[in-house]
Amino acid sequence: MCGSVDDGKSTLLGRLLAEAGMIPDDRLAQMIRDSKKHGTCGGAPDYALLLDGLEAEREQGITIDVAWRYFGTDKRAFIVADCPGHAQYTRNMASGASNAELGVVLVDARAGVQTQTRRHSAILAMFGVQRVLFAVNKLDLIDYSHARYHAIEQECVRLAHDLGIDHADAIPVSAINADNLVAHSPNTPWYGGKPLLEYLETVQVERQADAAFALPVQWVNRPDHSFRGYTGTIVGGRVAPGNEVVVLPSGRLSSVVSVVGGDADLQTAEAGQAVTLTLADQIDVARGDVIADPSLPPEVAAQFACHLLWLDDTALLSGRRYLMKLATRVIGAQVTEIKHRIDPDTQAHLAATRLAANEIGYCNLSLDSEIAYRPYKEDRRLGGFIL
Repeated sequence: MCGSVDDGKSTLLGRLLAEAGMIPDDRLAQMIRDSKKHGTCGGAPDYALLLDGLEAEREQGITIDVAWRYFGTDKRAFIVADCPGHAQYTRNMASGASNAELGVVLVDARAGVQTQTRRHSAILAMFGVQRVLFAVNKLDLIDYSHARYHAIEQECVRLAHDLGIDHADAIPVSAINADNLVAHSPNTPWYGGKPLLEYLETVQVERQADAAFALPVQWVNRPDHSFRGYTGTIVGGRVAPGNEVVVLPSGRLSSVVSVVGGDADLQTAEAGQAVTLTLADQIDVARGDVIADPSLPPEVAAQFACHLLWLDDTALLSGRRYLMKLATRVIGAQVTEIKHRIDPDTQAHLAATRLAANEIGYCNLSLDSEIAYRPYKEDRRLGGFIL
């Protein structure tokens, strides 16, 4: 959940949880008491305090850290990342977007689409989030104007289309008054869509396809001379004893003798499980290598083009050396060319020789040696990296 500063993200999520009966009575009572000291609603209940936990957040009335919230209904379980809106905390928002299947972007109905709204939407698109809901908040402050809402809705849909986001929806809400959160509001008779909670319960998220088997090696497990196993977390597909595998980037072939999970041998294991594999052949496998399905292997290269969201206060410079971490591999890297940076307002490609904090660029990267990877749209775990 993201959007520009003061668009009401924390208030919306806090009020949604309260209206759905997911906040204990003692926690609500504490929030009401805290509202008189820290609140921004003139002493009235400030539902943002249910999420803004850091002292600095309460003092400033803003979200700084990503607040991870876990809740569920009879229909679906949710993990919500309430992300900060200020530009200097974009790095925090990016960490939330990198794990998201659905993006909820708040838009202040008075201000409309802002630069940070566009930047957050672009980051969602960059991280492969292909379904976005624009929650147009604070409808009460524009007298629930259908015309104003419709204009913002159209601008949001155009923005999503320009960014290559496949599915974009919008909903009119007032977080402070609970309009269209868990039930249809009489203040928006012109809105025929679902309330927010029902939308979240029923929306079809675009999960990444069950990719071919791949396991980045985290650790070579050799407790004694009689056992050698390769430990890691499966990032795609399934594996079972007898399966043929390839080790990348070397390209050596072997087959799986056993799949060990904990202290027991497994008949099969799938994406998300941490396991140890033993192989039929004594081949060289090291931390950072990828064990994969030889029929659909990851690509191997030492040079490639990539989109970068730069987060450090010191600018990224072409020609400077960096360290790159992809899955379990850490390797020396150099940005050989910044092909362009992307303007967050217009999405125009602009000439650039450096990337400042929070800027997005398209760059050529050269590594010290070959690595195994997949395009990010196919596999976040083997396509995303930290530079």
